[in-house]
Amino acid sequence: MVKRPPNLTYAVDDEPPLLTNLLLGLQHVFLITISLIFPVVIVRSIGGTPQEAEFMVSMSMLAAGVGTVLHALNRRGIGSGYLCPSLCGPSFLSASLLAANVGGLHLLFGMTSVAGLFEVLLSRWIHRLRVLFPPEVTGLVVAMVGISVIPTALTNFMGRNATDAVTEMPELLVAFVTLGTMVGISVWSRGKLRLYSVLVGMTIGYLASIPLGILTVDHLALFAEAPLAAVPHLDYFGWSFDVALLLPFMIAITCSTLKTIGDITTCQKINDADWRRTDMMNVGQGILADGLSAVFGGLVGTMGQSTSSSNIGLSIGTGATSRRIAFAIGGILVFLAFLPKLAMVFVVMPEPVMGATLIYSVSFMIIAGFQIIMSRMLDARRTFLVGIPLIMGLSVDALPGLYDDVPTILSPIFSSSLSLAAVLVVILNLIFRIGIAKRQRLVLKPGVDDADSIFNFMERQGAAWGARREVIYRAISATNELFEAVGPTGLAEGDIDVEVSFDELNLDVVARYRGEPPALPSTRPAEEELLREGPSATGLAGFMMTRYANSVRVDTKDGACRVRLHFDH
Repeated sequence: MVKRPPNLTYAVDDEPPLLTNLLLGLQHVFLITISLIFPVVIVRSIGGTPQEAEFMVSMSMLAAGVGTVLHALNRRGIGSGYLCPSLCGPSFLSASLLAANVGGLHLLFGMTSVAGLFEVLLSRWIHRLRVLFPPEVTGLVVAMVGISVIPTALTNFMGRNATDAVTEMPELLVAFVTLGTMVGISVWSRGKLRLYSVLVGMTIGYLASIPLGILTVDHLALFAEAPLAAVPHLDYFGWSFDVALLLPFMIAITCSTLKTIGDITTCQKINDADWRRTDMMNVGQGILADGLSAVFGGLVGTMGQSTSSSNIGLSIGTGATSRRIAFAIGGILVFLAFLPKLAMVFVVMPEPVMGATLIYSVSFMIIAGFQIIMSRMLDARRTFLVGIPLIMGLSVDALPGLYDDVPTILSPIFSSSLSLAAVLVVILNLIFRIGIAKRQRLVLKPGVDDADSIFNFMERQGAAWGARREVIYRAISATNELFEAVGPTGLAEGDIDVEVSFDELNLDVVARYRGEPPALPSTRPAEEELLREGPSATGLAGFMMTRYANSVRVDTKDGACRVRLHFDH
């Protein structure tokens, strides 16, 4: 049973009022439309027509709407059941450009559907790969999802694009007003105004852009010229396949899958105050929805779809994570796919407004990622596991052109900081697992060893295993109480052999010695009894053991005693 976090106004299973639901969905749609630049970039790279670009943009909205609804379903094994919107996946951009330039848009559509089928198959056994995705891995992917958006966010925030490399004061003014409004409402507002922080901020940004000359007459003319309703041209549909492009698309879909795992992990964490670990069965359902979205995207005529980390960050910031909002998002996007005039409102979004919205959203994603990482203890191995991929990933944006000479088939890995860091962290996780024993022994000598011996041993092992700090500290306390109960009291005749074992779900401490078992009273000894030496004093230690551990079991045979302390992880 999940515990509702106190900072959520509408949690995952809540049902906001209809108007509220539509407004919350609308501000998510504003953020999703930022990704519509990718289809335009692809069409322009092959010298395509404006009509082809318009077709791909419309189909992208349709595919994103369907994908968003699939993710929220959580029925018959499809969908994670969270507010996890879909959009044109940046992980697909490199492979999509390659396909479009080799065989045109029809090859892009066909390869996208094939890649989606691969992700559908992967979803069926992803839950068996839990070992590949400990919190350090998923946490780094979540953080890198936000970090990878920083160049785009800042470029737009400064009012720059491919044809404008100069930042002007009106653009900065709009950017700061938009971001300041969003942040101010989130931090200082009372009541439900926080829900609409992005919508209010973007509205003010749009209005400020008109007198400052950022939204011009030309932009308004585009809106006026766009038809109110239009059906996509059937001439643009078509599919082809090239086996030579299979590897680039497999790499792209793998990177997209890793990103989806991180996104769904974030959704699980923000919707459960007692979150402990990634639910891989739930992740598998989400990846299935992701794969079906990619298949659908290819069939209707657009690039691959993947989950939107920025929108998840928006849901954190507004405190509205209800999956009912996903149905509003899906409906609006499908509606816009056939209404070009309304869609143009999003297409002409000013760059400073776009950048401010991205900065607001990714702030939450970056912090959420590092919170997931720090939920576990870290030793040198795990420090390198996080640090090396983080540094290598950052190098993609910090040193443009560094990886220009990599083989073409590997370019999807090196095309973004996210994909490079995600692939590296999974590979290093497998390598660094070599040499980590799942069981370790400690011999405690009464009269020689003390609590520090237990503390140092358990701290070292907890960090090597990547265990939750809270569980390790409970194990330290329980083991120390056991040592105090049987060591100084003489119940143990000689050394106490302690064996500790760990997997992702369980931590067990088994102590073996010759002698008498400790008392395990079910109630705390009375205060007056504790003032006297004897069984009551040791009884308190036994009582505390039962409080720290999830279960305690004692076995005796032929003078040998075994005490097993079990901790759920």
